[in-house]
This record gives sequence, C-alpha cells and structure tokens, in this order.
Amino acid sequence: MLKALADARAICDLAEKEKRDFTDDERKQVDALMAEAKKLKGEIKVLEGDAALKAMILELGAGIEDAGGQPAGSAATQPAAQRGKGLSIGEQFVASPAIREWMKRIAPSGVIPESMKGLSSPPVEYKQLISGADVTSAGAFVNPDYTGIYEPLGRFPLNVLGLVARRTTTSDLVEFVRQTRQVTEAAPTPEANVKYPSGATGEITGTKPQGHMNFERVTAPVRTIAVYVGATKRALADASQIRGIIDQELRDDLQEELENQIINGNGVGENMTGVLNTANILVQAFAANVLQTTRQAITTLEVAGRSTPTAWVFNPVDWETIELTQDANLRYYFAGPFGLGPRTLWGYPVVTSQTLPPGAALIADWRKAVLWDREQASISVTDSHDDWFIRNLIAILAELRAAFGLIRPSAFCQVLLA
Repeated sequence: MLKALADARAICDLAEKEKRDFTDDERKQVDALMAEAKKLKGEIKVLEGDAALKAMILELGAGIEDAGGQPAGSAATQPAAQRGKGLSIGEQFVASPAIREWMKRIAPSGVIPESMKGLSSPPVEYKQLISGADVTSAGAFVNPDYTGIYEPLGRFPLNVLGLVARRTTTSDLVEFVRQTRQVTEAAPTPEANVKYPSGATGEITGTKPQGHMNFERVTAPVRTIAVYVGATKRALADASQIRGIIDQELRDDLQEELENQIINGNGVGENMTGVLNTANILVQAFAANVLQTTRQAITTLEVAGRSTPTAWVFNPVDWETIELTQDANLRYYFAGPFGLGPRTLWGYPVVTSQTLPPGAALIADWRKAVLWDREQASISVTDSHDDWFIRNLIAILAELRAAFGLIRPSAFCQVLLA
C-alpha cells in the first residue's frame, strides 16, 4: 500500500513542479494507484479490528468454563483437574466448541469479511459471572433501602382498665368501709292509743321497728408491679430509637399485668385480689343455652346484687361463639358478618379481654371496682446494679404502685357459659 501511495505522490509532485494539470495517462495511473491503496487499507482495517476484538475479549475475566465444561485457549493440553481454571472469559469464549464451529461456517479462512453484517454468535454459558446477588461480587456494593419502620409484636387490647373507677392515694394501705348488712326492718306502724302500755287487750303501743345494719373495714394494700431490662450504654448511644422502644415496651408490660391482676389476682403474696377471687361475688349457673344464661345473669345482678350493670366482659373465644349463634334456619341471632355498630348483649355494652379465662363471662357495675394509683408507671435508669458500672451496662426499670378492690362484691356476677 505504501508503494502505491509513493508512486501516486511522485506523479503529483511532477505535475506541481511543472505547474500543470495531470495528463490523461497520469490521471489514469493516479486513479489506479489510489484504488489499490484503498483496497489494501480496508484489508488492514479488518485485520486490525479482529486483533483489537481478540485483545479485548482476552482481557475479560478468568477461571470460567464454557457450556460444555471445557476450558478455552490451551484447554486440550491442560490436565483434567485444571481444565477451566485460570482462563479468562475471552479465552473460553473463542475456544468454546460452539464458537469454533460457528467460525468454521461463516469464515473458513479465519477472517470475517467486512461485507458480512448482522452476525449473531451462539450463546456460551459461563459458570462464574459478576453477580449482584453475591456479597463477594457486585452484591458488596448493594445498599439496602432502610425504611425506618419498626413494627412490634403487639399486645392484647386492655379493655377492662377502661371500665374500673380510678382514684389516687398517698398511702401504702387503702382502707374503705363495706356494708355487709343493710336495713330491712321497715314496716307500716299504727298510731299509739295509750300513753303507758299495760299489755291490756286493744292497746296499741305505736312502737316503730328498729333497723339493723353491719359494716366491715376492708384494707387493700398497695402492690408494686415492676420489670426491668439491661442494655449497654453503647447500644443506647448508637441506636437512638431503641431507648424509646424499650420504655414503651416496659410500660405496656406493666399495664398488661395490671389488668391481669384486676381479673385474676389471687391475693397471695404480692398479688392483688382480683374480681374472680373476691368473696361474695354472684355466680350465674349455666341454664339451657348461652343466650338464656346471660339473660338470667342480668336478673340475678338486678335482684340479688341490687345493681344495674354497666358492661359485659367476655374472652374473645366465647364472644365469637355468641356472635355465631344461629337459629334453625341458619340465620344469625346477631347482626351477622355485615353488621356494624358497637357490640352489645341484651342492651349492655360488651368488651373482650384475653385476661379473662374462657368458659365464663362477667357482667357487673364496674363503677364498684376501684383502682387506687399510688405511683403511676415510671421509668428509671441506673448503672448501680451489681458490677454493671464497670461493664458499661445499665438497667432500665419500669414500675407502678397501685391498690385494687371491689367496694361492692355483689355488683359483680360471674356467668358460666357451659
């Protein structure tokens, strides 16, 4: 190609020196020489392009096998145990059986003609590639999108605490007087007809009946409900959200135990005396079916307890049984699955509580249950526990102090549902 260009340049210099145009013969010679140079230049460009392509492919990854499990490059001369090891992606690509067969079909001479367009090689499978799913590969650069959302496990709804009366106290003992016998001696009385009765026939003394009533003094001790967790100072400093989570979790646990004591406390040790273990509450036995039993319980509370109920308390399992009650035609007695509005039974509100054991319900005038707050729930922190000061540990303590009692046990009725 260089000789053709040199010859063409000599003819051009001669015409320039003589200050004339090309002769016809010179013009034909220059055209022929330039055509030959262009042809040679095109062939050189193809060869250079192939070489650059091969160089680029050979610079890609190593240690990867092709679809047939055979290494590229000098794979045929490698021991079986080393095949596919230490070979780049480019070497495996050009040496794979699929690519070699494809090259034989389209370019037997080993050079792809420039005129061939739209070529598409067969696929070659690689066993190791850069992957975003692998933390040792591109996955190391993938950062999670932290939403900041925190979802706790959840706790039972505390509905009974909203029913009882709340008061405060500044003492460790709460005393109240409970009437145990009321006056029932009232009777019609005739007017006296003698000043000094002698016992003679026909005398009317006009003496009024005397009433009697008894009382008892009840003492409800203030009980402490507490719970604590340990944490490192570093954890609280590095994760600012965790302190708020701990505080709320501890407070919720206190309230949950407080409602449990109100219902189930047995009065032993440091336990409160809850509704179910208070003496002289009323009991309604099961009668025929649940609906009949609950209706009779209202009468029992009104007659024997001389009280007007304010609400029912059911375990969620028992309330489900009641709401699913159907007649002989499979019609729901209650509103059914599409009913809206507050829960009621025989006209009185219903709340559910998982602290009430299944199998029995409570109907009561809940104003006669009083919770005296001595110290409402509080959070305190210390590092003085054991050797925690020298270990950078702290204790986060939550506690409350309260007393509970029924000022009229007969205003509460336990209803057996089976």
